[in-house]
Amino acid sequence: MPDYSPFSAEAKADPHSIYAQLRAEAPVYYLEEYDAWALSTFEDVWAASMDTEHYTATEGTIGDQLLSKSFPVVPMLNVLDPPDHTRIRSVLRPFFGPGRMRKMADRVQAVVDELLDGLADRDAFDAVRDLGDPLAGRVGAMAAGFPLEDVDLLISLVRRFFAREPGIEGMTPDGTAAFQEVGAYLVELVASRRARATDDEDPLNTLLALDLDGRRLADQEIGTHLLLLLLGGFETLPKVLAATLRRLWEHPDQRAQVARDSAMAPGAFAEAVRYDMPTQFLGRTVASEVQIRDQTLRPGQPVLFLYASANRDEAEFPEADRFDITRAAPRILSFGHGQHSCLGIHVAKLEGRIALESILARFPDYEIDLDLSERYVTEFIHGFSSLHLRVST
Repeated sequence: MPDYSPFSAEAKADPHSIYAQLRAEAPVYYLEEYDAWALSTFEDVWAASMDTEHYTATEGTIGDQLLSKSFPVVPMLNVLDPPDHTRIRSVLRPFFGPGRMRKMADRVQAVVDELLDGLADRDAFDAVRDLGDPLAGRVGAMAAGFPLEDVDLLISLVRRFFAREPGIEGMTPDGTAAFQEVGAYLVELVASRRARATDDEDPLNTLLALDLDGRRLADQEIGTHLLLLLLGGFETLPKVLAATLRRLWEHPDQRAQVARDSAMAPGAFAEAVRYDMPTQFLGRTVASEVQIRDQTLRPGQPVLFLYASANRDEAEFPEADRFDITRAAPRILSFGHGQHSCLGIHVAKLEGRIALESILARFPDYEIDLDLSERYVTEFIHGFSSLHLRVST
């Protein structure tokens, strides 16, 4: 029988060997310590992600909320159920949809070019700190309407929020402090916009104008919804870009394919998100009794959707542990599924495509020094916090 806890040192260091054992021996796994369940197969996670009858998000979605209970559940979009979730998401979706991304493509290319121009005289740089972080920060700010002059501050706060320390289960005290600081920043931003109205078409003005059956959202509520946009926009892209660069370096034939044909870049980025998905899991709480395989899940029990495991499920992906930029999987869980799927999927794909094309156009034979690179070691997020690239200029 597998022994799994997302907070264990083994799961933080090498989760995929544990995930494989879960899928084979205990696909619906009971975490006795937390009276919770973990779903590890693609089909089970896919089906549960669509099930709004038996699961609720209102008790939280991350381990610090569902398991350790060390982090409060604040009313941001990802912890709402219909109908409020549906209505708020519907007014935000156009800001992150394919149409708006097509209009933003030239601006994203300009950001990438500016960042790479600034690295032109260097023979090495950090693909996360020098490129991924500022790219995600600037594009995320443009998409969500945050002030561009505050991007560096917001990147610092997001990094502190996701940092972990040995011996501390889940979020650190400094991470909690960063959460409070960014929350205060966003509430102040909302109050400032409310006091000095603009005609900008952005999520903030849209949320200020939103009417929920005669009720307007308070500043604190709007701030928490903006927090979700901030975390999603600033946090994921740097890790996935670093993972893509790392895997292409390990597979030089596939890297050469992408360098020769930029049309291969979206497939490479998509395969990297599948293969090295940063978000290990999100979860729900059982709202009404549900049977999965031979297990009965009871109301009130947390359920983890192990996305990173599901994306390596051999039953869904032939040779799932092989990195293949031509895979073109018909179904994937890299950006979630169902009503809580990632709102910023099209932003991430645009950033990833343009960044990868541009890097390979300039540095097709880059090298990576893993000894100088650093990784996140957390129960929730996996990936590089620093990736050292050596380039020929």
